[in-house]
Amino acid sequence: MSADDAAGSAADANSGETYTASVVGGTGFTGGELLRILSGHPEFEVVQATSRSADNMTVGRSHPNLRGLDLRFSDPDDLESVDVLFSATPHGVSMGRIDEYFEAADTVVDLSADFRLPEAALYDEWYDGHESPEYLERAEYALPELNRENLPGADLIAGGGCNATATMLGLKPLVDAGALGPDAGEVVVDVKVGSSEGGAGGGAASSHPERSGVVRPYAPTSHRHEAEIGAYLGLDVSFTVHAVEMVRGASATCHVFPDEPVSKADLWQAYRGAYADEPFMRIVSGGGGVYRSPEPKAVAGTNHGEVGFELDPGNRRIVVFSAIDNMMKGSAGQAVHAANVALGLPEDAGLEFQGLHPVGSP
Repeated sequence: MSADDAAGSAADANSGETYTASVVGGTGFTGGELLRILSGHPEFEVVQATSRSADNMTVGRSHPNLRGLDLRFSDPDDLESVDVLFSATPHGVSMGRIDEYFEAADTVVDLSADFRLPEAALYDEWYDGHESPEYLERAEYALPELNRENLPGADLIAGGGCNATATMLGLKPLVDAGALGPDAGEVVVDVKVGSSEGGAGGGAASSHPERSGVVRPYAPTSHRHEAEIGAYLGLDVSFTVHAVEMVRGASATCHVFPDEPVSKADLWQAYRGAYADEPFMRIVSGGGGVYRSPEPKAVAGTNHGEVGFELDPGNRRIVVFSAIDNMMKGSAGQAVHAANVALGLPEDAGLEFQGLHPVGSP
């Protein structure tokens, strides 16, 4: 889209145009978050939510917080014509139905892993290949903080993985400042993530008696989200993910060993330079109070991301912290944010919720 076209889209948005939307896979946790956001979005009208397991049942039956929403699930084989289709289905579904999606909608936003990697070879390496590789070049990565300039006018938007999102938001300022690159020293990433990442289907490892009280490394090495970090930041990282006892949230701790000395002033300059104008990013590094570092509990239910850092000069190490709500900034919130940018809408439309304090386990 040209600058003139983007300006035209923004003008249309300001004129009060409403976009119709559907959510495919609406009974899952992320589908519920999409319905929650879109039902309160000033520029979207949700006209369809699909589910095979809950066909013709009310949305409120699956999502009790949405009992006031006058909408029933319908069969995903009967897609209505809409402006924007959000797909919150498991990996592998969207790539098989992408032609159907574009028959039903002008813009498709996929929240699975199906289009988030730029090359078919990466799917051969990290997944089980790709069914519709011709669409990969067309897709735009959803995270606006990394890919905002390419989102206006995009008609296929691919949501990022929550663990990759938390990690990249933490490391991006160092990459932008030249402190990290393909030839930089080792980067070690440890992510703690809540149970909602496993989805509404869960499984034996996600049942409460098994999950309660754990700090369980479920992906000690070779996590698939490493592929995203390599593709969009150009970094090879040593990556480990732990399942912990929280419902919402992803917290990444990154240990960076730069080749050249870095000062605290350099770090502040890098992070302020990257995020001073970002509507959903907060720098939380030191200071007073209880929450002196990024904390998933502080952003639960919001599209905000928090980043912070500590300098360990004795070990020539930078410790970077980042925290997001995995279902919001790491999924549904990111998807709506990207759709706002693609359509020329205000970036914070539908995403103004600031969170709660105090609040229980996120």
